[in-house]
Amino acid sequence: MRVQLGKRGDYAVRAVVALARPTTAADTDGSSRRKTREIATEMSIPLNYLPQILARLVATGVIDSIAGPNGGYRLARPAERITLLEVVDAVDSDDEPPRCILEGRPCGWEQECALHRYWSSAQGAFRRSLESVTFADIAAVDAMLTGQPRGSGPDQSRVADGS
Repeated sequence: MRVQLGKRGDYAVRAVVALARPTTAADTDGSSRRKTREIATEMSIPLNYLPQILARLVATGVIDSIAGPNGGYRLARPAERITLLEVVDAVDSDDEPPRCILEGRPCGWEQECALHRYWSSAQGAFRRSLESVTFADIAAVDAMLTGQPRGSGPDQSRVADGS
């Protein structure tokens, strides 16, 4: 079995990783604003889909935005205070009630199936694991894997069209 994110979760995580990366040597905490097009290009996210993801992240307080030529997106607080779980939950909402694996009906504690407590336990462990990882942790590993020391990320000046 493989645990995977849906497209929204995948794109949201990639976008926040991009925002957690420093853009210049002076930007040691990832606080510089980034344009939508820059994030989309850097992280291979479809440009027409990214604004929806960014809007959800803004609405949940993970990132903030300012419109205009000097605007863009940035983390709303330090990467050390943003968890992987928070970002995934921001875009992968649980609007539908869970379905019982054994019986295919809505799942609930009123009529617990034989698998319920084990599946719930596994889901809880997975959520705790995501909650224990911050975007500072991810950015540190990202810098190590890409060989980019802090402060040597993409140059924001290459985005000339303001998007």
